Amino acid sequence: MQQNGNKKVFVAMSGGVDSSVAAMLLKNEGHEVVGVFMRCYNVDGCQDRDAEDARRVAEHLKIPFYVWDFEEEYKKRVVEYMVEGYRAGITPNPDVMCNREIKFGLFFDKALAAGADFIATGHYVKLVTSNSQLVNDDTKSPITNYQLHIARDLNKDQSYFLWTLTQAQLAYCLFPIGEYQKSDVRAMAKKAGLPTAEKKDSQGICFLGQVSIEDFLKGYIPSKRGALVTTKGEHIGEHFGAQFYTIGQRHIDADFKFPKTGGAAERRPFYVAAKDVVTNTVTLAEGDENEALYRREVELTALNFISPLFSYSRELDHGLKVLARVRYRQPLAKATLVTSNSQSVDSDSKLPVTNYQLLFSKPQKFVAAGQSAVFYSEHGEMLGGGIIL
Repeated sequence: MQQNGNKKVFVAMSGGVDSSVAAMLLKNEGHEVVGVFMRCYNVDGCQDRDAEDARRVAEHLKIPFYVWDFEEEYKKRVVEYMVEGYRAGITPNPDVMCNREIKFGLFFDKALAAGADFIATGHYVKLVTSNSQLVNDDTKSPITNYQLHIARDLNKDQSYFLWTLTQAQLAYCLFPIGEYQKSDVRAMAKKAGLPTAEKKDSQGICFLGQVSIEDFLKGYIPSKRGALVTTKGEHIGEHFGAQFYTIGQRHIDADFKFPKTGGAAERRPFYVAAKDVVTNTVTLAEGDENEALYRREVELTALNFISPLFSYSRELDHGLKVLARVRYRQPLAKATLVTSNSQSVDSDSKLPVTNYQLLFSKPQKFVAAGQSAVFYSEHGEMLGGGIIL
């Protein structure tokens, strides 16, 4: 906790074991805990079961429980964002947008308006506070700097999805399970008899449930046959719409004919190396190590630094040394972050914004436009992130 004394904490309860244990830990610390299930847009109806699981946990913990309906806002801010991204030929990240717009947007604002001192979630990430060298002009006291660090459980770390958070938000946030391994969380839930102790983790995009992203997108984007070509320019088949594929995708559901050279035993896997929604063409690269699947330089827009108190300007002029990833759970790789000569237009303000470049020491595989690139210090502090152009 950032402050002493018992506080009123609104916990975002998803119906899973992680947020259940987060609520339990805060209750055990003596805080006034309120559980909230966010009803958002959902395709396969699984959220009704999740809401009931969250309610059962709240009843077990003897804490107040509410269901807040954000379905319309979620459809507009997350679902439409994802659909329009795929329509434009990029691969958007709806989980990042859900955190920015819903959990740390609508839920955050409504909880504080309802009297919460803090909000808490079941994210695997560590929140660290430190007093910076700067001093508040009015109080003359050191300014608190909030940092997000990689979770103790490296396999479950979710910092990648939280790069849009700000100091103003983190001052009111708690992440109770960031210091625990997933196995510890399961064990605590089982020992406490929580109804979600054995519940399986959700996989994939949360609002889709068991529905595939391709099947979902086909309800919004019409299928259209197009050419499958190799990096050598060979026409080897057809696909059903370039918008449905992403960089690095291996399985192509199409009339796909392998090149005639080589027997079945010699065939290597093909991956999507590029796509063009204007010409409706998908380019495939043969083999795991094909150079067409790698990029050393990555252009970023909409950059956010978690700790604006730290002066990055001088470092960026000469190159800020970082560890970065361009996909969730990808191993961190050495890179240099520099200011780019290009600009983009902010989607909200419509004003020009500075772009940046990540220059990796070694080429990175499967870099997809629209996804997030997130960068860290060598000590595990998440410095920020941006959207790949």
